[in-house]
Amino acid sequence: MKKISILIPTFNEEENIVELCARIHAIMEKKTDYDYELVIIDNASTDKTVEMVKKEIEKNKHVKLIVNARNFGQVRSPFHGILQCKGDAIVLMAADLQEQPELISDFIQKWEEGYKIVLGIKNKSKENPIMFALRKLYYNILSKFSETDQIKNFTGFGLYDRSFIEVLRTIEEPYPFFRGLVGELGYDKTEVHYTQEKRKKGKTKNNFYTLYDIGMLGFVNHSKLPLRLASFLGFGIAILSLVAAAVFFILKLFFWYQFTLGTAPLIIGLFFFSSVQLFFIGIIGEYIGSIHTQVKKRPLVIEKERVNFESV
Repeated sequence: MKKISILIPTFNEEENIVELCARIHAIMEKKTDYDYELVIIDNASTDKTVEMVKKEIEKNKHVKLIVNARNFGQVRSPFHGILQCKGDAIVLMAADLQEQPELISDFIQKWEEGYKIVLGIKNKSKENPIMFALRKLYYNILSKFSETDQIKNFTGFGLYDRSFIEVLRTIEEPYPFFRGLVGELGYDKTEVHYTQEKRKKGKTKNNFYTLYDIGMLGFVNHSKLPLRLASFLGFGIAILSLVAAAVFFILKLFFWYQFTLGTAPLIIGLFFFSSVQLFFIGIIGEYIGSIHTQVKKRPLVIEKERVNFESV
């Protein structure tokens, strides 16, 4: 009997976790040809999420729990959780109910057809239209300038065959961009399109910093464009500066008394070039920071507690 692992990363999702578990159980109990485990990895929630999951374990032994020692972020914690699953296929999904658990059936069907990876692609969303448009813009830019294939409108929601997970085990990255790895490793994959629901309960844990962190991680891991843009732009501005200097010099020679330079162009030029330099110093800093994270080789997470991993 094949086993399906369903992984749910959580952080302060007490308002959604019980309903999500119930909907997953209802789906999987109908699939009598499969065994399953529902693995919840909690990122040190400060609400009652962990307590509620432990109550779920008492009611259903298919549920398993990992509690992190602290909040390790939404990049490292899910990746660690994936590596702890034991199923022949692993379904990764968020806990906010914006990704419908009912799609698990479609994922399994595609998997049985022979696809090693089944991607949940949100071609529509009921969230804030401005945020959805900005996310689509990011996916398009990353896909266009990445050195490897990138998947548009993909959050990680999907099904992954055990063979793909075993390859992930060999990748020693302490801060992996999972979505990028899915596209980069080149496995046979198919797509299941869905409309993302609006979050009805609880608050999103994303803010500007977390979105920027994930967004920049995609560029740093899969594109050299920002670094090369710094070189190209620097070369272009140097040429323009040389031309401007020559023009001013010639004008000053021919119109010595009539042509006065003044301080405004100097101040504008100074602040412009300073801002460009600071911008690209920041870009270089992102790449150096990524290198620093890689060379430290610290563990993805430190676990505080495991519950029910001894059970079948």
